[in-house]
Amino acid sequence: MLGLIGKHALKAFAARYDYDASYMEHMLAVSPSAFAKFARLAALSKHREAASVDAAFAAKLIGAMTEDCGPCVQLVVRMAEEAGMAPDQIEAVLKRDALAMSADVALTFRFADALARRDPSLDEAREAVRARWGDAGVIDLTLGMQAGRLYPMVKMGLGFARICQRVSVGDRMVDVAKEAA
Repeated sequence: MLGLIGKHALKAFAARYDYDASYMEHMLAVSPSAFAKFARLAALSKHREAASVDAAFAAKLIGAMTEDCGPCVQLVVRMAEEAGMAPDQIEAVLKRDALAMSADVALTFRFADALARRDPSLDEAREAVRARWGDAGVIDLTLGMQAGRLYPMVKMGLGFARICQRVSVGDRMVDVAKEAA
């Protein structure tokens, strides 16, 4: 029964976001038990209590950009668009253009980027996030960033992350800056 429901849900997800979900289909076919546990992570990916929508998606984008070269980043872009994040803010994160970011997005970018790189500025960035959204905001952004990293890492570990692709915001192609210029 899980197999049928899972297949239907994966096909709907893949169609909704124009995303290749073959790694999840593989997991469902080989280990329904693992897939059931993995599927529960969707709730973690959606967690947000205190941080703004833009901040939450900026963290997810940084997480995906840390581990991926296109398809998973594109998925997060589509989800951010669907949630109402402004296209110029999505593009600013993808380009690592702090000057084009709103205050919330720039703060999140500083925090998530420092977390991804284990940069010494992390403590200062975390305190700035805490001052803006409290401890719940620190949790929101940390979990969002890590959830953004998780999916591409699992996809790569299972051998399905074999292609890179350009990323678009709306109908504009954007060159993703993986690291600071």
